[in-house]
Amino acid sequence: MPPKAKKKKVEAGEASSLETSQGIPDLTDIHKKLDADRQATAASVMEFKFNKKRVRVLSEVTEVPERVEGVLYWMSRDQRVQDNWAMLYAQKLALKNKVPLHVCFCLVPKFLDATIRHYHFMLTGLKEVASECKQLNIEFHLLSGRAVDVLPEFVRQHNMGAVVTDFAPLRVPAQWVADVQTSLPPDVPFCQVDAHNILPCWVASDKLEYAARTIRNKINSKLPEFLTQFPPVVKHPHSASFKAEEVDWSRAEASLEVDRSVKPVTWATPGTKAGLTVLQTFCNSRLKLFASKRNDPTADALSNLSPWFHFGQVSVQRCVLVVRQFKSKHAQSVDAFCEEAIVRRELADNFCHYNNKYDSLDGASDWAKTTLQSGKDKREYVYSRKQLELAQTHDVLWNSAQRQLIEEGKMHGFLRMYWAKKILEWTDAPARALADAIYLNDRFSLDGRDPNGFVGCMWSICGIHDQGWAERPVFGKIRYMNYAGCKRKFDVDAYVMRWSRGGR
Repeated sequence: MPPKAKKKKVEAGEASSLETSQGIPDLTDIHKKLDADRQATAASVMEFKFNKKRVRVLSEVTEVPERVEGVLYWMSRDQRVQDNWAMLYAQKLALKNKVPLHVCFCLVPKFLDATIRHYHFMLTGLKEVASECKQLNIEFHLLSGRAVDVLPEFVRQHNMGAVVTDFAPLRVPAQWVADVQTSLPPDVPFCQVDAHNILPCWVASDKLEYAARTIRNKINSKLPEFLTQFPPVVKHPHSASFKAEEVDWSRAEASLEVDRSVKPVTWATPGTKAGLTVLQTFCNSRLKLFASKRNDPTADALSNLSPWFHFGQVSVQRCVLVVRQFKSKHAQSVDAFCEEAIVRRELADNFCHYNNKYDSLDGASDWAKTTLQSGKDKREYVYSRKQLELAQTHDVLWNSAQRQLIEEGKMHGFLRMYWAKKILEWTDAPARALADAIYLNDRFSLDGRDPNGFVGCMWSICGIHDQGWAERPVFGKIRYMNYAGCKRKFDVDAYVMRWSRGGR
């Protein structure tokens, strides 16, 4: 047991200012560059003034008890070591109290419509996290089961002095946090840090926002305070009195109760290192095209970072810091990337955090519910969920998009809007259309079960964050998209030909 330590309050200081780079950065080895950036920011997280607005204390107690044997970071949404505000806060708390730092992840055997494709990506990334923790003298524990069933007991058994976790706005992870909150020992502080967003969700806005235009200025006005560089997570100087069990990753994957017919993808390598390499290639090769070609599914202009963002393997904030260094050369592309990565992404978290019906027609605006429920317009085509899943419609463009989703675990963002709107057009009821779109997205897309996915489906089918348009059959006042419009936007034939041959 460590020597008696003075009680420390669970709090933080102010943020450092944004560091800017002059000229065009050399990203030939982004990993070395980012390590150097972190070391230049602060030699230790202890020297870094942590912005206390990133933290919410969920417990009634705020002080770490005396004679504890560690601080625990319960990793959930943000599955990385570096560039992780929750991990940094946990280490700072452990260093202040001169105790070991432990990290745990609670592996549930089934989560919504996730398949082996998603779990394989996640577990491979967590294996990298465990390896990095070991190098930093931080114990990583893979706990099997729901957090409420395994985490409080772990805290009691090993005398953890505080628990830090990250933030997710979806109802199931939010319920996990609520359940743990009521089950932890009453003298253990429990803190939550939004390590996913640049502005913590509760700082960006304290209410449900109507659209991007109502949240944009709220976010942009606070960016100088929050869009800061990260200090490094350092090798922890206090060794644990007990070691974590070695994780049998194959056994962990075999224990899952998930659909194994949706296979892992081959184009995307899981883990932080691979995700940062994708960022490097984006900045060096595709960023220059982002402003003009991002809505063209036949152009290689996107970042392709969404799988790593979804699993928290790469920090959105880190990507924005890197991309912004290209402002002098690709100003419009940088602005467009920041709009999507910051404003639109945080708007999605806002919607899911403040609207518990984020995946239901009941969560739509009154005008949208009225227009969608006002009539029983006849559909020219009606398809079952199975027909949609198998890409068995009359529309070759839609079928090609669905095949891309099945094979790659991703779909171009512009086509995902068209894809969802056609499901509304070809399904006998709006509620069923929404359920089918969410199911297919969650089942196949690597970034399924994500606020962006729910909001994308709700925007396409229920008009969330949009306005009413001219009334038309089936759609009512929901924005309409059609095949002819897509042909004006990009080379539809080239896209269809590509996916009739099996894609990549």
